[in-house]
Amino acid sequence: MDRLQSMRVFAKVVEQGSFVRAAEIMEISNAVATRFIADLEAHLGTRLLNRSTRRLSLTEAGQAYLERVRLILAEIDDAEALVSLDTKKPTGTLAVYSHAGFGQSQVGGLLSGYSQLYPEVVLDVTLSDRAVDIVEEAIDVGFFSSLQKVDASMIVRQLGMAQVVLCAAPAYLDKHGTPARPAELSQHHCLNFSHEYLRHHWHINTAEGVMDVPIVSKVVSNSGVLLREFALAGMGIALRPSFSLGDDLRSGRLVRVLPDYDIGKVAMSMAYPSRRLLSAKVRSFVEYVSSRYPQPESDPWLA
Repeated sequence: MDRLQSMRVFAKVVEQGSFVRAAEIMEISNAVATRFIADLEAHLGTRLLNRSTRRLSLTEAGQAYLERVRLILAEIDDAEALVSLDTKKPTGTLAVYSHAGFGQSQVGGLLSGYSQLYPEVVLDVTLSDRAVDIVEEAIDVGFFSSLQKVDASMIVRQLGMAQVVLCAAPAYLDKHGTPARPAELSQHHCLNFSHEYLRHHWHINTAEGVMDVPIVSKVVSNSGVLLREFALAGMGIALRPSFSLGDDLRSGRLVRVLPDYDIGKVAMSMAYPSRRLLSAKVRSFVEYVSSRYPQPESDPWLA
């Protein structure tokens, strides 16, 4: 038995005072309407309607039940209206996760632009480098680097392919000179991410293969923001993905070092749980972000 539909038929029969009129309005047969009420009464174990050839009347139990049913149906209609509105107009809270390095440098600008277009959406943003299950943690959209694992069930859109670059402030290069070959990095102050793989060597692709260049770290940190600040302060040469540098390279605040060498690439992608039945807030955000990154195979962050 479809209990909800039985409730709707019951309420409509009482409203119209007739099985026939209720059935016409609900576009079902009189026999089907009668069966819904009979099944409902059998389920409840009591009569709801007194029937005669001329009129219908509610029993005492039917009157009490009708009052509750009307409240239930009103709540359901309100809920469906709310969800229907949500599929048309971006509202509510949008939970966004981002890889920390990308989030610290890029997500603020993305979200502020989106918020101006859709001011009724509340943004709940989490930055982290840990493994995140966006379904389990009720996250709507996530930004992931290719160094992170994304569940295969997710819909993934690549945003860009960030080059890993060496860079330094002009003041540092004026004082210490600009390396012309990878081996010369060993004579410079290096600003290093606190990963064991990078702690003592930087790995640079050359025509002869990968060169492991010994380095001396002036600063080691797990914060890309701090490494960028130290580079801007002229403390040394930093090894960073292009997306973590904002517009420093375009503005000249930082200058690329050894730009002709391939140091590596990091793909950045946007992931979300489903392509179907997206809420307006998620759909609008996915479309907005995609429009900002129209060439996913290129590096949009590099000058």
